[in-house]
Amino acid sequence: MGRLETGIQAGRLSPAEYDKNFSDLHPRLDDHEALVASDRCYFCYDAPCMTACPTSIDIPLFIRQISTSNPLGAAHTIFDQNILGGMCARVCPTETLCEQACVRNTAEHRPVEIGRLQRYATDIAMEEDKQFYQRAASTGKTVAIVGAGPAGLAAAHRLAVKGHSVVILDAREKAGGLNEYGIATYKSVDNFAQREVDYVLSIGGIEVRHDQKLGRDFSLGDLAARYDAVFLGIGLAGVNALRTEGETLDGVGDAVDFIAGLRQAKDKSDIAIGRRVVVLGGGMTAIDAAVQAKLLGAEEVTICYRRGKEHMNASEFEQDLASSKGVIIRHWLAPKKIIAKDGRVAGIEVEYTEIADGKLAGTGETGVIAADQILKAIGQTFEASGLGALAMENGRIVIDAEGRTSAHNVWAGGDCVLGGEDLTVSAVAQGRDAAESIHRLLAAAAQPAVAVA
Repeated sequence: MGRLETGIQAGRLSPAEYDKNFSDLHPRLDDHEALVASDRCYFCYDAPCMTACPTSIDIPLFIRQISTSNPLGAAHTIFDQNILGGMCARVCPTETLCEQACVRNTAEHRPVEIGRLQRYATDIAMEEDKQFYQRAASTGKTVAIVGAGPAGLAAAHRLAVKGHSVVILDAREKAGGLNEYGIATYKSVDNFAQREVDYVLSIGGIEVRHDQKLGRDFSLGDLAARYDAVFLGIGLAGVNALRTEGETLDGVGDAVDFIAGLRQAKDKSDIAIGRRVVVLGGGMTAIDAAVQAKLLGAEEVTICYRRGKEHMNASEFEQDLASSKGVIIRHWLAPKKIIAKDGRVAGIEVEYTEIADGKLAGTGETGVIAADQILKAIGQTFEASGLGALAMENGRIVIDAEGRTSAHNVWAGGDCVLGGEDLTVSAVAQGRDAAESIHRLLAAAAQPAVAVA
């Protein structure tokens, strides 16, 4: 191989290469494959896979339904607990959740393919536009939801089914939240995120208002005065700063913005990428950014993480996926300074790290990695205004077991709350459960008072 060129540019690959690189990571099982995969399930009583699922889907039941050639029944079972089961089947780290708990691992070290079976059933239901739910009679109650991400959509659907009218206010041009803007393109192809949004909204009784930002266009107090209840599913809008020299250089960017730009690009050849890319971080965002940089034509992509492999938030499956695409993952390296040449990124100085006295510390030994593009994936932060005196802890909204906040008739869920897990499936569960709590309160308020003799 000749000398690597420098600079960030678009159109590094042919149209055929872009199509191949960004094709579906795990295509849907066909009917025969689904039957074979479902036949491996033991249909356990008190199944550990079901316990491991944040939305508590009855996994043995839906797999049994697939095994009896009833994918629509399986989809119904899934949607009863997780109305965004189609996207979760694509993006959930099943290898650390339901599939890790599968008893097939004990003897065969290979779990039932729960995620792919879930996708098989939900895809069929959506393609056939099979609607399993019908709105109850109108209750006359209205609920405002801030954020059209997984938590907000799950809450909206459950509330609409109960007969409440829902208004979702979202700051972006499209609904979907991270499902639309933050998921690796090869995990959700064919505009699936928007098709799932359309499927969820088809229940009726849900209005989505775009370009409506909390703190700019309305406050929490405004909503509390106008609606019977409010649910906050506003996610994490901020990105942690690197706080090193050279962070503002041309060629340094946030991985979340890079992923969002690629997701929204009509033509992937329009996305510029460097020859040598360094991604800083150890979570799913870092993996997604690094893999996609490679798929866009970068010749060298390196992930630098300040701790060891076992400390990375990205699952082992995702780490292996990155390695299989040619991404180099280097551990125990912390960024010290971004090196410039002619006003642009030329490399990054890193310091080797270690655990000393139980704390991460630099060793004093440094090195330089050549790069013309650096993507930061070092975590997101909660940024929101217009919340009033809402109780917060560690930069997140405090909620109780039902999702209630400290404000009257205000609930919250997803990444914005204390203890949020940065998982689509967990956000769905919190949105769904908060909706049930909201419904109980609204239903009780609608009951006539009982006269006491």
